[in-house]
Amino acid sequence: MAICIRRREFIVALGGGAATAWPLAARAQQAERRRRIGILMPYPKDDPEMGIRVRIFREELAKLGWTDGATVQLDERWTADHMDRVWAEATSLIASNPDAILATGGRVIPVLMQLSRSVPIVIPGASDPIGVGWATSLARPGGNITGFTSFEVSIFGKTLAFLKQIAPAITHVAFIYNPDNPNTVVYRRTIEEAATPLALEPIAVSIHGFADIDRAVTALADRQNSGVLFPGDLTTIALRDVIVPLIARHRLPAIYSDPAFMRAGGLAFYGPDRVDLFRRSAGYVDRILRGEKPGELPFQQPIKYELVINLKTAKALGLELSPTLLALANEVIE
Repeated sequence: MAICIRRREFIVALGGGAATAWPLAARAQQAERRRRIGILMPYPKDDPEMGIRVRIFREELAKLGWTDGATVQLDERWTADHMDRVWAEATSLIASNPDAILATGGRVIPVLMQLSRSVPIVIPGASDPIGVGWATSLARPGGNITGFTSFEVSIFGKTLAFLKQIAPAITHVAFIYNPDNPNTVVYRRTIEEAATPLALEPIAVSIHGFADIDRAVTALADRQNSGVLFPGDLTTIALRDVIVPLIARHRLPAIYSDPAFMRAGGLAFYGPDRVDLFRRSAGYVDRILRGEKPGELPFQQPIKYELVINLKTAKALGLELSPTLLALANEVIE
């Protein structure tokens, strides 16, 4: 009888141990299912425009079933336009072994490429991924990088054409860029080609910081009938709150390649809907988390382009905009 009792106690003890072990196993499986996504943004954390874009990315991920803290862990890194911090945060992100990274910036992606050729990277707005060596083709990037382009050959022609309609008197246009950005090779070639049919003399202005921009804009203002084009670049976007007033003081018509300048009072923007690119990037991250390879996901082009005009800024410059032009605008800021 004693033997039977001990056997019964053993079975009960075994059952109790299993009851304890199963929740632990379930919790372990749940933790194992929680995926990790890095977000590397080379802007200040309090940048309102970039904050909106990341928020939209997060919200779209949640709609796809990836809720921060539940099914996924989102790790945001904000570096501002400081390459030493970009290197430090990128190194830390790669070391954390994420399932995917959302990152942007012509000088940021090469850093991640040097650190890893295996961690999937999704870009919400690459200019020329083939030209700068991030992909072998748009249809099949082939490596660990994919995403959405923010550039096509014709876009600068359209941008300059809109600037010419806004300020018909301009005869030469300066495009201000940071040569450290590998995309600027493409920018310069396409802008110079696009300027000629519009009877505009292109002026390439290489800068690294605000002091360079200040000198260039001051010199440009001494030349009559000047206009300015700012291609997309981390340096100029980060400095938009001081660039736009500088341009206004010198009474120069300028068009920008990022809508963030419009919040600072810029005259005009033409380009892709940047928020939409971040929203669509969530879909790519979702597909990667579900097993698809980034090298087999094509780089897609923007499907939404916007023309935004600040009527108040135009009036301050003495520019009279035609009703036809205003009708083309997706948004007119009064």
